Amino acid sequence: MSNVIVYLKCDRNVEVQGPDAYLSDLGTLRCQDSTVSAKCKALKVHHFREGDPRRTVVSVLKLVELMEQTCPNICVENVGETDVLVEWVSVNRRKGWRQGVKAALVCLVSFFGTAFTIMAYHNDVGIHDVFAEIYRIAMNREPSGINVLEISYSVGLAAGIVTFFNHVGGRRLTKDPTPIEVAMRNYEQDVDKTLIETAAREGKEEEAKS
Repeated sequence: MSNVIVYLKCDRNVEVQGPDAYLSDLGTLRCQDSTVSAKCKALKVHHFREGDPRRTVVSVLKLVELMEQTCPNICVENVGETDVLVEWVSVNRRKGWRQGVKAALVCLVSFFGTAFTIMAYHNDVGIHDVFAEIYRIAMNREPSGINVLEISYSVGLAAGIVTFFNHVGGRRLTKDPTPIEVAMRNYEQDVDKTLIETAAREGKEEEAKS
């Protein structure tokens, strides 16, 4: 009897909301035999104990070993990641006042921090003197108070920020990912890669038993 082919595509980083991580949590599995597919998806890959680290790295070799033990007549084809970072995340479905306070603090820090950064940059480059000199050249007189040049620059700066970050409130201007989203994805990939390599170097990666 020929072996049943099982295609396994694992993600680089997954989160589970309970102490048990199953193979279906780690990625996608495809097989023509529905019985084999159901058995493999229900395999328990890891159990997080209280007090232990809530992150672990699972090698795809361990997954193949567990699948072959459960269904001996299969051939596993891995088309995804070779290592999976599994994290146990406790989700509090009842969002209390602390979540609102945290969100408000983040908004305040972001707003005032950005405002201070912009003002400090303008002070360093002497933007006020530049505007005053341009006003003298264009109008042939000394500027008094806030002029149209400064107002236009402020409006243009706000419009440029909105266009660059591709967001107006909760709406997206285009379907392209924003620069922050790209930077966050790159940062997540670097963190995942570092954690996986560190686990492998320290011998904490869960691999197949020899």
